[in-house]
Amino acid sequence: MGWKALLWDVDGTLAETELHGHRRAFNQAFQEAGLPWRWDETTYRQLLAISGGRERIRHFLEHHQESPVSASLVESLMGAKQEAYATLARTGPLPLCPGVQRLVSEVARYGLPQALVTTSSRSAVAALMEGHGPVLADAFAFWICGEDVNAKKPSPEGYQLALNRLNLISTEVLVLEDSPQGLAAARGASLPCLLTLGDHAVHTGPSEPSLWWQGARAAVNHLGDGQRPTRVLHGPSCQEGRVTLSWLQRLMEGEWADHR
Repeated sequence: MGWKALLWDVDGTLAETELHGHRRAFNQAFQEAGLPWRWDETTYRQLLAISGGRERIRHFLEHHQESPVSASLVESLMGAKQEAYATLARTGPLPLCPGVQRLVSEVARYGLPQALVTTSSRSAVAALMEGHGPVLADAFAFWICGEDVNAKKPSPEGYQLALNRLNLISTEVLVLEDSPQGLAAARGASLPCLLTLGDHAVHTGPSEPSLWWQGARAAVNHLGDGQRPTRVLHGPSCQEGRVTLSWLQRLMEGEWADHR
């Protein structure tokens, strides 16, 4: 096989964490602090253009209060949010995206290493993994999380760190992402990328989403599972109705590959 590893984004790619996990946790933190703000789904989709929880809070406060943003308030809210998210993720658990468990298991059985590259904190990832048990967590060789980098996505730093740890070159690794920022990070590290476009990713893209999809090796609605077949939005057809290891191999080797 020409490629040798798979790198997964977490939020919106591995699991459906954003609207019913992170958003709810932010709102709980606001409520506990006695603040009047509540992020509805529309507001939160817009805020997803900002990578990182602290950065998201700071951006929101800069636009919704007259006084300067207090660093201590940002840290206090972020701490409360992380605790709320951990509880949600452990007791939920937050659902995996369609086809994720199947594909993770298929790649693991074949023996290819898999790792996570995310802007989320290590504690958030740990809580998500705990909610789904050791079978999922054990499939990943390592995690590159928000606190491991100086700059979060769209910076390519996280993916560059992952490449160094794998000791592989960019053409040997495939990235799974769901957002313009994630795609930019993968491309910045010269890594081929498959986009799995959940609802929030479509909403945070430019007015002509197909334009940014073209920068990926392919784009699908999801990986496909059971009665929910994969719909290819950009790239080669998926006659199996789901993204499989063999389809990924064709994706990496096909003439449609993006070599820009």
